[in-house]
Amino acid sequence: MRALIQRVTEASVTVDGAVIGQIGPGLLVLVCAMQADDAAKSATLAAKISKLRIFADDSGKMNKSLLDTGGAALIVSQFTLAADTSRGNRPGFSQAAAPDLGRALYQQFISDVDALGIPTATGSFGADMAVRLTNDGPVTIWVEV
Repeated sequence: MRALIQRVTEASVTVDGAVIGQIGPGLLVLVCAMQADDAAKSATLAAKISKLRIFADDSGKMNKSLLDTGGAALIVSQFTLAADTSRGNRPGFSQAAAPDLGRALYQQFISDVDALGIPTATGSFGADMAVRLTNDGPVTIWVEV
């Protein structure tokens, strides 16, 4: 699984003009399931993201995790993270999981993050979403398991 995480002071997802998910301080997690992914990879990704020390401690150093800070996660499905741009000008997405598997692993990932005690909000799998965020830092990190 792949994720692009952004440390945020706030983030939200809107579908058809209605906000369906929003958080205050925490992480915006754009997540993509790949063809060979399974529930074990979802759990590994959730654990890794929850423990990344990318939040400031009292000295201003990135030394605290999402678990340490009590922040929230806004989890948004993003199949375009599977883009292959190695040839031509049109990205290929053949390595992304099929929609049924992608949906199942997206839901599994949400459950895995929630099970760690992290407050979660979500986007809507397959929907045309408007994502708004205030990137904190900015801190943006690519994570793959």
